[in-house]
Amino acid sequence: MRYLCIGAGALPLACALAQDVPPDVAVGQFLAKGTGYASVARLEQPSDADANGRLLLAFEQNGVAGVPLYASDDAGKTWHFMLNVTDQEHAGDHAWQLRWQPNISEMTRDSGDLKKGTLLLAANATRNDAKGHVVEEDLQLYASTDLGKSWHYRGSIVRGGGHPEDKDNHGVWEPNIHILDDGRMIAYYSSEQHKDKGFNQILAHKLSTDGGRTWGEEVADVAMPGGMERPGMAVVARLPDQRYVINYEDIDGPNNGQIHLKFGADGLHFGDPADHGTPVQTEGGAWPAACPVVSWFPVGGAQGVIVVTGERAGGNGDAAGRSFYWNNDGGRGPWWEVPAPVQKITGNIHAGWTQALVQQKDGSFLHITSSASPILEQGWKAAYNVILYADAPLNFNRYEAEDAARTNATVIGSQHASNRRMARIAAAPYGKLTFDVHRDRGGAHVLRLRYTDLGLPATPRISVNGAAMATGSSKADGDSGWSFMDVNVNLRDGDNTIVVDGAEHVYDLDYIEFDPAR
Repeated sequence: MRYLCIGAGALPLACALAQDVPPDVAVGQFLAKGTGYASVARLEQPSDADANGRLLLAFEQNGVAGVPLYASDDAGKTWHFMLNVTDQEHAGDHAWQLRWQPNISEMTRDSGDLKKGTLLLAANATRNDAKGHVVEEDLQLYASTDLGKSWHYRGSIVRGGGHPEDKDNHGVWEPNIHILDDGRMIAYYSSEQHKDKGFNQILAHKLSTDGGRTWGEEVADVAMPGGMERPGMAVVARLPDQRYVINYEDIDGPNNGQIHLKFGADGLHFGDPADHGTPVQTEGGAWPAACPVVSWFPVGGAQGVIVVTGERAGGNGDAAGRSFYWNNDGGRGPWWEVPAPVQKITGNIHAGWTQALVQQKDGSFLHITSSASPILEQGWKAAYNVILYADAPLNFNRYEAEDAARTNATVIGSQHASNRRMARIAAAPYGKLTFDVHRDRGGAHVLRLRYTDLGLPATPRISVNGAAMATGSSKADGDSGWSFMDVNVNLRDGDNTIVVDGAEHVYDLDYIEFDPAR
């Protein structure tokens, strides 16, 4: 088990096991003061070979100084401030500032007159009235050809108006930029400009054929009629089968804020805009909510793993949003949780508002997010949020008990469980957990269970695809009170159903885990 440190600025650092830290304490290294919306690009085609692998980080900061840009040349171990990127289109007009929802990326191919390796920064510039209220928005695009040392205005993607809290607001938000296979640039964003047509907010895109200088007509990707539901915060990722996946938060939907995914073949079409798509949800009913970021990583089998981050969770999930949700079947079937490297303090809604996740060359994951301040009297104010980072492995061979389908079992919080929660299973023949798991590669595996009795003997029973498995011997997990049991199982290629039944007496199950060598 790895130790992480907590602290911010001049505050002393304290180290502890992440799973043993109370929920009102943050785990991670302090990077800078910042309210939220972390976005990271790793340079893979830079003009200077010495910069290959450099990380560039943008995020929202409190105030109107611009979008801060930080760099790391040691895989995120240390960071240094480069500059604030400021509004060039309205330069000299102090009512305007570039400050919200930055999205930084490196171009993977040429687009217009911009060459691959060029850095792009899209962000929301806002104009304040004399009272300091936001009255206009301008989603702007900037480009850098010198590794982020300087930035040049390319154009405006879309403009909007109104204060975010006004009923008749016509705001535009949250740009997300990609280059399609044919070299066209595409910008996904949120728009409140269709309320008179019965849409609270839609997700839309525009195309540019000249490298972001000008943009075409708006096309809706997600639009729920009726004027109530508010889909927002589109982020798009590419899958190994070349499909595109777009995420969104469904504010005021059936499950408020639940994150959904929609899939498309070309990045331009995601089906009927009114179709909700695929909800991200575990078999146990937990679901991530708000401020989603979807990513794909080449981990495990040929399909890799899709990871979704959210600001919080519902359905008996971790309300503080301290876990990621993952799926290794191309988005089909149930989702599972894995503890996030940074354990943030939620405190305010901006804490954890859009998070960055980068896979390192050694297979670990660098996680960067905002957290409420560890200083108690500041913790509820977004102005005092901090940007934290941590690097850790993510175990996609582990299936948390709280995420399985439950029969006469319940979820209980525990600081000593791997994801702060566990399942308590009623004695046989009443209780059981069902894990519907996907493994691209079947065959012989070792399945490990972490469990503990409640003072009376309890030996879990396991079946795989309807066949009972011989139980293995148990061994203690140190002096924690938990035990491990290893069971030899044979899996199919693809989908499998593992049932963990009740024992002689009630017991707690933390997780099941496959031998990572398989």
